[in-house]
Amino acid sequence: MGDIDDALDRADREGFTREPPRTLKGRINFLVRQLKSTKTVAEQLGVSQRSVERYRKGDRKTPPKAVADRIDTAVRARWQPVVRGRRRKEAATSTGITVETRARFGYTAPVGTTDDGRMRRLTVHLPPAYAQRLFDARAQGAADRDLRAIVAEGLQEIYFKDGGTRADQLRVEFTDIDYFDVSF
Repeated sequence: MGDIDDALDRADREGFTREPPRTLKGRINFLVRQLKSTKTVAEQLGVSQRSVERYRKGDRKTPPKAVADRIDTAVRARWQPVVRGRRRKEAATSTGITVETRARFGYTAPVGTTDDGRMRRLTVHLPPAYAQRLFDARAQGAADRDLRAIVAEGLQEIYFKDGGTRADQLRVEFTDIDYFDVSF
């Protein structure tokens, strides 16, 4: 996974209408209902089946931090898929996405202009078409560089070219990401 994929995951998890179960027992029971067996849950979490059974019964209440983090991630990834899907569809058809990043932007431009890349911090709202392309590419298993290319194109058109009103020949390169966040 890369920067863009991680940011899309985080944004996807932020749209819950109800909070996931808080107790360890509740989380494990939710995972067992989703994955159908304690053995599958144990494989998913990287623990023994007996540990899962102890967590489920309440015999063990505090797993190691690494296991607790894996449990949290697994629950959040499966929690309210319909709500998350509805939010993605809305972003792809009507609202778009907001990208916040600090990264190095380089340029390919006509002779006589600078093409030196420099760090910039940008917060730009991209239209639904770019959200749709990002979601589609991600669903098809696109590599992070392909996702970066879609975001770079969106930033190029919306921010640097100002929707086609300036810098026709400009081509933007999106490298050295310091941080990247998405909201929709």
